[in-house]
Amino acid sequence: MQIYRSNVIADFFRSRANPDVGDILSNLKLQKLCYYGAGVMAAVRQDDARPLFNDRIEAWTHGPVVPAQYARFRSYGASEIPPIENFDAEQIDARDRTVLDNVFDFYGQYSAWKLRNMTHEEAPWIAAFARENKIITTSELTEFFLNEVDQDYVKSYHEAA
Repeated sequence: MQIYRSNVIADFFRSRANPDVGDILSNLKLQKLCYYGAGVMAAVRQDDARPLFNDRIEAWTHGPVVPAQYARFRSYGASEIPPIENFDAEQIDARDRTVLDNVFDFYGQYSAWKLRNMTHEEAPWIAAFARENKIITTSELTEFFLNEVDQDYVKSYHEAA
């Protein structure tokens, strides 16, 4: 199971955005998609030592944030981050790409603020926000998202190996 650079995961979600049908990615929404991608993947992989990507996720005031990606797109403020064309999806394992597609299809339908509010009701953000270091761990993601992801879905991921 591969650990990716967070740039690859963020760019994957950017490549899926289609402004013509209303898929607008602000920095806030992109942060939440990266968080949900990491969370669902943690549940599917069930391996605390192998996160989706190598950068940390922190609990900030407006929900989970990958600081490296926040800094990368900070200049856009609340405006749209441009989609990416010609993204090489092959750099992501086919099984992982399917999970990330599913994350985008499900969570991407919600507004940035809806996603922000959803994360505020979830154990990983709540626990990390109360701590001094604010880091959301892969084990916290695994524990929470195992209850959110259908076990047949998890099984199908491992059978596709």
